[in-house]
Amino acid sequence: MQSRTRSVFPLVPKHRVAGLPFGGVTSLRRGHGSDVAGSRPYVRGDPVSTIDWRASARLSSSRGRDEFVVRERYAEEAARVVVLCDFGPSMGIYPPTLPWLSKPVAVRSAVELIVQSALAAHASVAYLDYAGAPERGGAPYWVAPRGRGALQQIEERQATSHPYDAPDNNLASGLSFLARFRSELSSGTFIFVISDFLVSGLTDSAVLGAVARRWEVIPVVVQDPTWEQSFPLVGPLILSLAGPAGGERLEVRISQREARSRREANARRHRELFQRLSLLGLDPVSVSTTESALIDRTFLDWASRRRDLRQRR
Repeated sequence: MQSRTRSVFPLVPKHRVAGLPFGGVTSLRRGHGSDVAGSRPYVRGDPVSTIDWRASARLSSSRGRDEFVVRERYAEEAARVVVLCDFGPSMGIYPPTLPWLSKPVAVRSAVELIVQSALAAHASVAYLDYAGAPERGGAPYWVAPRGRGALQQIEERQATSHPYDAPDNNLASGLSFLARFRSELSSGTFIFVISDFLVSGLTDSAVLGAVARRWEVIPVVVQDPTWEQSFPLVGPLILSLAGPAGGERLEVRISQREARSRREANARRHRELFQRLSLLGLDPVSVSTTESALIDRTFLDWASRRRDLRQRR
């Protein structure tokens, strides 16, 4: 990952968390923070700065004697952040030399931004992927949330080339693996799941299990806008195609009708994916570029939408 400063985004939770103190995410307990929890009568020893002077004036006027009201706020906690990366075969395309989305580059940029945003929120960061898992007997690569040492491990993992050989169910397996760390990953933990979601590896049951633990599951959908969200209206022509893992190339003839049908199917698949994620109560982020500034803006827009929705509740 690169070391330059990015336009970090705030971690906006749907629910109040029960984490470590002195962070930037609203918690269940009372303390220093920005969100108002309620009011109560003043008692000796309360800081003068906590007195709600307008409410106190109204109460004093109605009762005909001096009454003081203290405004309580929710404390701000340090959240936990986990990055779960999909290293399935389709996540290895395309090479940066081609004019389409290079998913490996986009993923590295997204991970870099998530890590920097977590640091800005005083959050601990963990990391999980299944690259090379077949050689480890199916075990994932896991970096526990252990402070600066974990950050260095994540940077080295992202900077190193790895095989895109994770099994199709690696996302569901990843969420199941994280369930072992309930004491470390408390309610309110942000789980950023980075994948193209072209293979149905994130099952409904896996998501609902994570949501039941009050985790904030955030799908980061990385898809090429030309070949995966749509399809060029070309034809008739011959395309030279190869699978994500390489191998023998095939010469495929594409007619205009087939191109149009593929375009409609891809658009429908993309639309249905976001509808499904929404029905599961998730707020996905869509990444379709390798430009860091555009990725930053995408995550900032996501955080803004979540803040707006939370304020309406």
